[in-house]
Amino acid sequence: MRGRAGESRRDRGQVAVEFVGMVPLILLLVAAVWECVLIGYAFSLAGNAADEAARVGAVHGGAACETAAGKYIGGAWNMTAQCRESGDIYKATVSLKLPVFFPGLDIGVPITGEGGSALEKED
Repeated sequence: MRGRAGESRRDRGQVAVEFVGMVPLILLLVAAVWECVLIGYAFSLAGNAADEAARVGAVHGGAACETAAGKYIGGAWNMTAQCRESGDIYKATVSLKLPVFFPGLDIGVPITGEGGSALEKED
């Protein structure tokens, strides 16, 4: 019995040491997953804003197109929009800066979304 009691004393605190060792890895994993979610959300925002901007631009023109793109995206995303006609289709390209942990803190890498809509000419 003495041998077993001595062994349990040597193992005392082992769980605490393992926990302290794993916490940084767990936090790093959570940060990586959060960044992936944020990147996916940025692609979704850019695509939706480009679709909406192209739809509005097909009816009302270029100035309305860029305004419509900005309506769906907050200022922290550093958005730029380009609107143009391409044959019978009105195209919009919305570019956002790749966020790091939250919108507003970016590394300058663009995320783009493109949308198009058939031109609707008023007579």
